Amino acid sequence: MKTIIKISLALLTVVIIASCKKKETTDESTQNNSTAHLIFKFKFDSTQVRLNNVGQVAVIPVGHSAQTPKFNKMSAHYIELAPTAFTALGLGQILYKAPETTIGGSNAIDFNQSLRVAEGETFLSVPISSIAIGTYEWLRVSLAYQNYDIKYKYNVSGTIGVSTGTIASFIGFRTYVQSYTINTMSVTENANKDQGYWGFETFGLTFKGQAPAGATTVPNPLFATSPIPAGSCVVTGAFPSALQITGNETSDIIITMSLSTNKSFEWTDVNGDGLYQPDAGDVVTDMGVRGLIPIVQ
Repeated sequence: MKTIIKISLALLTVVIIASCKKKETTDESTQNNSTAHLIFKFKFDSTQVRLNNVGQVAVIPVGHSAQTPKFNKMSAHYIELAPTAFTALGLGQILYKAPETTIGGSNAIDFNQSLRVAEGETFLSVPISSIAIGTYEWLRVSLAYQNYDIKYKYNVSGTIGVSTGTIASFIGFRTYVQSYTINTMSVTENANKDQGYWGFETFGLTFKGQAPAGATTVPNPLFATSPIPAGSCVVTGAFPSALQITGNETSDIIITMSLSTNKSFEWTDVNGDGLYQPDAGDVVTDMGVRGLIPIVQ
């Protein structure tokens, strides 16, 4: 009888140990899944196709010129995964929305709380466990701010030359700007600024201006099935292969938001020399990016 009891106890011990090991394995799997993230980074591609507002290939209008800036920083206000081309804006999987404020009056993006990153830096990291399982064919990114260098022509007291300056361009629907640094110099506003406000720095001097309403290109190939509000900067791009979220991911997924910067800085070219020259009367007509391709890695 004692022998039977000992055997029973031994078997019970084995069962308990096996159960514990099975539970530990399950917990570990759950933990791995919960630590996997969807990571978003920017890429600035000067060779990517140049699109217009409705996602078609865009040519430079007669009387205009354009150049490809050297991008330094970018910021976004909103990121959304859309399952299909018929998913209305805001009805997809919203992953990010930047802080907003009414300090300046109307609701606006709070620039001082916005994250600005260079190419290849992580802009957003979202736990995959927080994303609804499904297939996503499109990515929407509402861009808010860009900082880049351009070349320009100047004529100072008869001395003509070509130099480089830095532009800080606010392309979100509206931004509350307390202060900002263009390159090395700071500009203070303490006010709301509409889409198209910009600051320019060169030779230790700063200039600022406001592009006309509707002048910022915002490519949206889904304009017919899923329009975006006027004045917003929600750039839309299709995944080359649909993004699949299964809920079983155990490692990070990196999404590179490849933005077309192909001749994205455009102006009316008064003398037709292909060089931006403000003092000759050249006027900037567009500072928007020219397309989005989300690449999954």
